Order: sequence, then C-alpha cells, then structure tokens
Amino acid sequence: MFTGIVEELGHVSDVTPGETSARLTLTGPLVTSDAVHGASISVNGVCLTVVEHDTDAGWFTVDVMAETLSRSSLGALSPGDPVNLERAMAASSRFGGHIVQGHVDGTASVLERLPGDRWEVVTFTLPASLARYVVEKGSVTVDGVSLTVSAVTDTTFSVSLIPTTLALTTLGTRAVGDAVNLEVDVLAKYVERLLSTRPTTEVIA
Repeated sequence: MFTGIVEELGHVSDVTPGETSARLTLTGPLVTSDAVHGASISVNGVCLTVVEHDTDAGWFTVDVMAETLSRSSLGALSPGDPVNLERAMAASSRFGGHIVQGHVDGTASVLERLPGDRWEVVTFTLPASLARYVVEKGSVTVDGVSLTVSAVTDTTFSVSLIPTTLALTTLGTRAVGDAVNLEVDVLAKYVERLLSTRPTTEVIA
C-alpha cells in the first residue's frame, strides 16, 4: 500500500523489452537505500516488485508483465525519462495522502494546463469506465501522485498543482497529449460492489 506522496523523482536507466513484457532498470537513490529483493516500489503509480538492486549505485530493476503494460503508460518509457517513485508505506508512517494500491485502473491524457502565479490547474481526460468514481473534492491518483479533484465533468477532471508538486514530480512537465496513469479511490469501488451485491429481503405475506 502507498499514500501517493512521491518520495523521489527518479529516471529510467534501461528498458529491455520482451515478447509480452519488459524489464526496467530505474535510478532512485532514496527508494533504493533500504531496498531488498521482493520489495514494492511505486513507479508512476504502478506497484512493482524489486528483482535486482544496487544500494550503493542507487538503481533497481523490475519486471513489467503484459497486463500492466496494457493498463498503464509504462510501456512508453524510454531511458532518461523521469519517473515518480514511492516506497510501500510502513505501518508506523504518517498517512499523508490517501489509500493508494498501485493498481492502475486506466490511463488518461493531459488536455490543458492553466498556470497561475505559483500554481497550475491541469485538466485530464476521464475514461467513461472510471467517471463514476471521480467526484469534486475527492481523491484520485495521477502517475502515483495523490491529488484532490478540483472540478469534474462527464469526460474530464481537473486538479490544482502546488509548487512542490510541480517541482518534485513528473506532473510539472507533462505536456498536452501526454499519457498518465490513473487510480481511482478504492473505497468508492468497494462501496459500489457492496451495494450491487446487497442481499434482498423476501417479504412473505
């Protein structure tokens, strides 16, 4: 589990494609400082498992399967690309964002960027299959960043990015048309599922 508070802006060192998979080597000295084989690290919002690492050199390697490549933007990564990195949350940590599983629900693209004096409003497309889970003032994860929805329509949603988010995550440089990973609030999905499977009470006259 993650919180959506990005710890480090790392970068892609190498991409080794397979027939239906890919192996990524990523550089991130902070998230690698206590990495072990099998540890979970969020890469642009996708929970991935460390298969190799070098703590001293600050790199780690992960395998990305076909399902993940089809549901996320990781398949488009190239060496040198920046990535948002976050280690799995420790039980004793402060919960700064919201519940983030690292299980991407789909992708969206940047529609518009409107700069302010020290902030920026960014509008994204909203896939029809996810629209019912996104509400104004609710939480959404974009490329692994926990954000509050500032506006929403049937086909778009907007977020307001503070200077820290613009400077320390990939969202500061995402251009119009760029793809991003989306994870909606898992609590909304659980509520929907519980309501849809609620047993009916039979009334006998």
